[in-house]
Order: sequence, then structure tokens, then C-alpha cells
Amino acid sequence: MSAENSDRETYNPWSVVHLVFDHLADRGLHPAFGESGDPSAPAAELLRALGIHPSVKPDTRIQEGVREELAALRKTMFDES
Repeated sequence: MSAENSDRETYNPWSVVHLVFDHLADRGLHPAFGESGDPSAPAAELLRALGIHPSVKPDTRIQEGVREELAALRKTMFDES
């Protein structure tokens, strides 16, 4: 990775797509992605068209929250004490 790419800011693609869709819907339009399958490719194209480079790295805060919630569920469901 070059120094130029290491300073590039990345965004959660779905956050940006959601923002764009809200903007379009507020103007009476009805945008849709993925009518025929997975919407991630068209969403990534939209972001690149806007000059945003989608990150493939998952959000670690969300992952940690999921792990904590699953641990609590396991404790509730399987803890016999």
C-alpha cells in the first residue's frame, strides 16, 4: 500500500448509501438497489462515483457488540446455575 492510499479516509458503504437514498426519497424519488440480488456491487459503484472508496473492513464496534450480545444469550440460554 502506498503512502497515498494509507491516508485515504474510508466510510461504511451502507451509511453513505443510506444517506443518499434518504436524500433522494426526501425529493419524492424511489431509489432501489439489488432488485435482482445483492445490492453491494451497485452500492460500491455509487460510492466510487462520488469519490468515496468503500472499505471492506468490518466495523469492530459492531462486531464487539454482536459478540457481547451472543455471550449474554448463551449465558441466559445455557447457564444452569
